[in-house]
Amino acid sequence: MEAAGPRSRDARGRAASQPGSRAEKSPPERKVYMDYNATTPLEPEVIRAMTEAMQEAWGNPSSPYPAGRKAKEIINAARENLAKMIGGRPQDMIFTSGGTESNNLVIHSVVKHFHKIHAAVGGTAEHPSPVEGALPHIITCTVEHDSILLPLEHLLEERVAEVTFVPVSKVNGQAEAEDILAAVRPATCLVTIMLANNETGVIMPVPEISRRVRALNQQRAAGGLPGVLVHTDAAQALGKQRVDVRDLGVDFLTVVGHKFYGPRIGALYIRGLGELTPLYPMLFGGGQERNFRPGTENTPMIAGLGKAAELVAENCEAYEAHMRDVRDYLEERLAAEFGKRIHLNSQFPGTERLPNTCNFSILGPQLQGRLVLAQCRTLLASMGAACHSDHGDRPSPVLLSCGVPLDVARNAIRLSVGRGTTRAEVDLVVQDLKQAVARLEGQA
Repeated sequence: MEAAGPRSRDARGRAASQPGSRAEKSPPERKVYMDYNATTPLEPEVIRAMTEAMQEAWGNPSSPYPAGRKAKEIINAARENLAKMIGGRPQDMIFTSGGTESNNLVIHSVVKHFHKIHAAVGGTAEHPSPVEGALPHIITCTVEHDSILLPLEHLLEERVAEVTFVPVSKVNGQAEAEDILAAVRPATCLVTIMLANNETGVIMPVPEISRRVRALNQQRAAGGLPGVLVHTDAAQALGKQRVDVRDLGVDFLTVVGHKFYGPRIGALYIRGLGELTPLYPMLFGGGQERNFRPGTENTPMIAGLGKAAELVAENCEAYEAHMRDVRDYLEERLAAEFGKRIHLNSQFPGTERLPNTCNFSILGPQLQGRLVLAQCRTLLASMGAACHSDHGDRPSPVLLSCGVPLDVARNAIRLSVGRGTTRAEVDLVVQDLKQAVARLEGQA
């Protein structure tokens, strides 16, 4: 498989001078990138699609002349590719600036819809509404991305909504369907649970949650209660395993391009947009995206997103098999090199996880993840979520939520392999980690 990730080349960075001259420099050390859960490089085909769009489809997509029509065609084709990737309909896809906007748009919409429906239905003195005086209630779990957790915390602080943060199981790392359903109240309007966790790779039981919410909604309708919508942030799962909205049974699904070798924009799937599932714009303007997300479309980025989605739809099984093979080899090599000193933080008995993710700790008082990575000369990786990179030695809240002990969580390193990662690179990384540990323990 042709490597798509960052690569070191002997020629890169060499001085142009003749051997033996004073200006001669040694070649830079080989670097191996293993932080594909943070972001991925653009596939060459994606770059080509974006470049062609910039050159040939520079017109306003709303304009009737050729460059505008070409832009509109590219946008429509990208929408179809996105829909195909997730098993949805093109008319149910809206382009956004990224995962953060998509997630916020879902939260904004369900809160707005709750108030609109409550105002329309209302109640009387003799027959008060079952949710009279209640705030909209949203259920999520404790290991969500900040683009879910922080908007919900803000709504809670502003007394705009009530929120239940369901802890994940310390046995399997999942938000369990039973716990989610137990948190439902009369005013519950949304359940939002990520499809796969970015730090542990644990896959959440979203199909089961959706199925049980649908059954519950039938009972709620009979009692005059509002239906509960289900959203999943699929940022980490797309491009690593098959994702199909029909199997998931969700009403909303968040797409993030830069997690599957596409550009840094995103999309939102809305089941039966405007018919079955409500969506309320946060922005108002020129009417693009059927008024749900106005603003002149960014044709080159959309072209790249569409091409990235097309590649996933065509090659996902091969991507998944390759990443699983390399990740499993990585864990074998870590166990062989460090023995009982390795604690695999992302392995939970009987729980599925992403094929590319390995979260581990090397046990030892001087081996905090940040210090080990700082000593590495080959490995490029992180302790966990990129958005928490400024938290110093504070252990990951995700790992603590999953029951990983404090001293183990503090030493955590997350490695995530990509489409082009090789076993030879794994060998380099494990040797690099071994030398980093030796340097740290030699300083003690």
